[in-house]
Amino acid sequence: MLKKDAVLKEIREAKDLKNLEQIYLKYLGRNGEITLIFRNLKNLPKEKRVKIAKEANALKALAEKELKIKSEILKKKFKKEDSVKKIDITLPGRKLVFGHLHPLTKVLREVNNIFSQMGFEIAEGPEIENEYYNFDALNIPKDHPARDFWDTFWLKQTNNKQPTTNNKSGKLSVGSCKLLLRTHTSPVQVRYMESHNPPLKIIAPGNVFRHEATDASHEFELFQVEGLMVDRKISIANFKFTIGEFFNRFFGKKIQFRLRPDFFPFTEPSFDISINCLVCGGVGCSVCKKTGFVEIAGAGMVHPNVFLASKLNPKEWQGWAVGFGLERLAMMKYKINDIRLFRSGDLRFLTQF
Repeated sequence: MLKKDAVLKEIREAKDLKNLEQIYLKYLGRNGEITLIFRNLKNLPKEKRVKIAKEANALKALAEKELKIKSEILKKKFKKEDSVKKIDITLPGRKLVFGHLHPLTKVLREVNNIFSQMGFEIAEGPEIENEYYNFDALNIPKDHPARDFWDTFWLKQTNNKQPTTNNKSGKLSVGSCKLLLRTHTSPVQVRYMESHNPPLKIIAPGNVFRHEATDASHEFELFQVEGLMVDRKISIANFKFTIGEFFNRFFGKKIQFRLRPDFFPFTEPSFDISINCLVCGGVGCSVCKKTGFVEIAGAGMVHPNVFLASKLNPKEWQGWAVGFGLERLAMMKYKINDIRLFRSGDLRFLTQF
C-alpha cells in the first residue's frame, strides 16, 4: 500500500503545472499507482479487499483534493509572473516608430528654402486681421463681393464702434475697423512696406480662411504663400523669370506654366498662373477639372493705390505680387487628388510622407 505522506509530499513539492500533471498521471492516471490498487482488489480475499479499498478511497480523495489546491496555487503564481513583462535579450530589437513632418510642413520648408536662396526674406502677419489691411489698403472697395458675409469670416465684437474716416488721409481709421479672419496673406504686403524701405523681396506664408464650399480642389481653410518684389525697375519679365525658376527647383524638372489675364483689385495688370497638371499628366482629372492645367497662383503688378496705402510713391517704385496655394503645390508634387486629405487627420494618408 502506498504511503500517504509520500504522495502528499510529492504533490506539495511540484514546481509547475507540467510537473503536477505528471504526478497526477503517476497516481491517478489510467495506469496510475492508486488506480492499479482498485484494479487488483478482485484478486484479494474479502476481508483484506474491504480494508484496502477503504484506505485507497481515502488516499484517492486526499490526493485529488491536494492536486486541486496545488493547481490553484501554481496558476496564481504563474499568472502574476506573466503579468510582469520580461525582456528576452536574445530577441531582435523592435524598431521605434518616430513622428514625422506633415506634408504641408515639408512643402512649406522647401518653398521657404528656395525663395531664401533667391534672396527673399520671410515675413509674417496676424491671422486675425482688420478690415483696413485686409481690404481698404489693398484697393478692395466697400462694394466688393469679398466683403460680403458669405465670402468672409467676420468676427463678432463686443463694442458697436463702426469704422470712421480720417478727414486728413481719407482712409479708414485702423483702430476702429471690424475684425475678420484674413482671406489672404496680402495684408502682409502693406504691413511690411509701411515699416521697411524698398528695394525689398519677401514671401509671407500663413493660414487664410474663406467662406466657401469644399471639394477636391477647394477648402475653407488653406495655407497661402504671398510673394512681393519692389524696386525702381521691376517688370513682368522679372516675375516670369522668378516664378519659372521657382517651379523648376520645386518640382525638380522643367515645368510648363502659363499666364492668363485676370482681375485682382490690388494688382494691375493681373493674371493667374497655371501649370500642367502633374496628377494626371495633362490628360484631365477632378483636380484640374478636365482641363489639363491647374491654377496655382494669382499675380500681377502692384496697384498704385497699394503703394499709396503703404506710404510709397508709385511713380518712384514698382513691383509684382503673387499668392500661392500651398496645398495645390503639394498636390502637384505628390500627385494627391483631393485637397481635403491634408486636414483630415487620417493616418493612412499622413504616414505615406
